[in-house]
Amino acid sequence: MIDWAPAIIATALFALLCPGGILQMPGRQRPVDFMNMKTSFASMLVHAIIYGLLLMLFLIILQPHLYV
Repeated sequence: MIDWAPAIIATALFALLCPGGILQMPGRQRPVDFMNMKTSFASMLVHAIIYGLLLMLFLIILQPHLYV
């Protein structure tokens, strides 16, 4: 049996936190821009840090398991 929880959580977080898709922090004109489909180095760095922290929270601290 394979544990699918880490793969599903990592994929969902990556899709939700891609900069410029749903939101961009920091934005080009405002602190948060929504659905602008553009990105900058600062926003990639912020989203990567948030992605890493959330991934650690979900996978290491909460330890979810989904066996299929």
